[in-house]
Amino acid sequence: MSELIHKKHNVSVLLYHLVCPTKYRKAVITPDIDEKLKEICEQISLRYEMSFWRSELTQSTCIFWYSRC
Repeated sequence: MSELIHKKHNVSVLLYHLVCPTKYRKAVITPDIDEKLKEICEQISLRYEMSFWRSELTQSTCIFWYSRC
């Protein structure tokens, strides 16, 4: 999981951990929303040179691990 990122002048392994709980921990993340979030993550990764390592989606929380390329 800790892959080195080689740029022009540096090498990095910085990983970010993003947690997005729903308000009052209500179960609102359905399979349709799950698929849409995965599509959005793919679009973000292409646009901003990010790579998503892992994502965990439960009914009340979204957790993402990502790094900048």
